Amino acid sequence: MSVKPAKVLLVEDDVGLQKQIKWSLDEYEVVTASDREGALTQVRRFEPAVVLLDLGLPPDPDGATEGLAALQQIHSLMPSAKTIVITGNQDRNNAIQAISMGAFDFYHKPFEEQILKIIIDRAFRVHALEQENRQLALRQRNEPLQGLITADPGMLQVCRTIEKVAGSNATVLLLGESGTGKELLARGLHDLSSRGNQRFVAINCAAIPENLLESELFGYEKGAFTGATKQTIGKIEYAHNGTLFLDEIGDLPLPLQAKLLRFLQERVIERLGGRGEIPVDVRVVAATHQNLTEHIQTGRFREDLYYRLAEIAVRIPPLRERQGDKSLLAHALLEKFNQMHGRKLRGFAPDALQTIESHDWPGNVREMENTLKRAVIMADGTQITQPDLGLAGSSQEEVPLNLRQVREEAERKAVLMALARCNNNVAHASELLGVSRPTLYDLMNRFGLK
Repeated sequence: MSVKPAKVLLVEDDVGLQKQIKWSLDEYEVVTASDREGALTQVRRFEPAVVLLDLGLPPDPDGATEGLAALQQIHSLMPSAKTIVITGNQDRNNAIQAISMGAFDFYHKPFEEQILKIIIDRAFRVHALEQENRQLALRQRNEPLQGLITADPGMLQVCRTIEKVAGSNATVLLLGESGTGKELLARGLHDLSSRGNQRFVAINCAAIPENLLESELFGYEKGAFTGATKQTIGKIEYAHNGTLFLDEIGDLPLPLQAKLLRFLQERVIERLGGRGEIPVDVRVVAATHQNLTEHIQTGRFREDLYYRLAEIAVRIPPLRERQGDKSLLAHALLEKFNQMHGRKLRGFAPDALQTIESHDWPGNVREMENTLKRAVIMADGTQITQPDLGLAGSSQEEVPLNLRQVREEAERKAVLMALARCNNNVAHASELLGVSRPTLYDLMNRFGLK
C-alpha cells in the first residue's frame, strides 16, 4: 500500500522559481499559490504541515507587508503549520520579524536545493513530534469533562462557565432536567479545581428516606439511637478537603435545610448524639431538576438556603434545545454500545437519523442512552433503522421573523446538522451541504464552530 507524500505549500509569485523548487522537491506533494488570497485558499483546502512563504508578494513584491500579513493569517487558520519564509539577502530585519511572529525558520535566496531540503525535513520532524505529543497528552490526561459531547453554543457556554468557576470555592447550583448531565458537570468542576486529587462524594437527597438522611449527611456517635453501635462519620465529613455533590437538593426536608444552612454559614457540623463542633473544609455543589423559585413561594424551600447554594447558578439546556447534538450524541453512543456488546453496526439509516433529530427526548441524554442501547442489541441489519429505535413523533421550533436572522440561523443549524450527521467529517459534510470545503470552513469560522 503506497503512502501519500507529505504536502508542502509554496507561496511564490515568480513562476520560474515556483517550477524550480517544485521540481527539486519531488519527494513531496507541492501545491502552489502566487498571492496571499491564494495561499489562504490552499491552506483551507489542503491543511499543509509545512509552508514555504516568499515575503515579497503582490501587490507589494518589493516589500514584506503582504508576506507578513499572509504569515499572520496562515498561523491564525492553522497554528500547527511550520512556515519557512523565503527572503532576499537584504531582508534580514524582515526575516527576524517573521520569526518573532511565529515563523519556523527563514531561508535566503538564491535557491540552494540541499539546504532547503534540510530545513523542510526538520520542519516536518518537528511538526510530527508536536502532533505526537498532543495525542499523548490527550490520552494521558484525565479529561475534566470526560464523557460530555456537544457542539451546541449554549452547552459550550455552560462548559466555559464550569471552567471559570472551578478555581474558586464558590458554591455552585446546577439547574437542569433529569438526564442532562448534572453529575457529569459536577465531577468536571471537581476535577478542574484544586481539590481534584481529593474525594468527590455524591449523595442523592431524594433516594434516601428522611429519617436516615440526617445521619447520612452528618454522621452519628455510638449510642445516638437504637442500632448505633459505633461512631460513623457522615458524607459531609467524609468529603473533607474535597467536593460534596448534593443531587436533587429540592427534595431535602425543611428540618435538614436549616441544618445544612448552618453548615454552609459556619462550616462546622455536629454528629447525631454528639456535643462537639467539627470543622469541615468542603466545596459544595448542588443540583436539582425542580423549580426552586416556585418552592420558595410555596414554603417548600428556604430562600436563605437557596441564596447560599446559588452563589453561582448554572442552567443546563435540555437535549431538545441543543442544536446538532442529537445526531452527534447518537453517533458517539452507537460506537460505545457497538464495543460494549460486540456489534459492528455501521451508522444509522436516514429514517433513523430523521427520527432522532425530530424526537423531543424528554428524558434527555439518559433516554437516548437507553434507546440506543436497546436498538444496538435488537438491530438485525447492518444499520440502525427507525423501527429499531421504537420512537415516533416530531417537534416544531419557532423561528424569528427577521429575514436576515432567519437566514443566518438556518445556515448555522444546517452546518451543525451536517457536521453531526457526518460525525464531524468536514469533507463529507461539505458534500452533504453542496458547498466546497473552503466555503464550509468559512461558515464554521463565521458561526464560531470548531
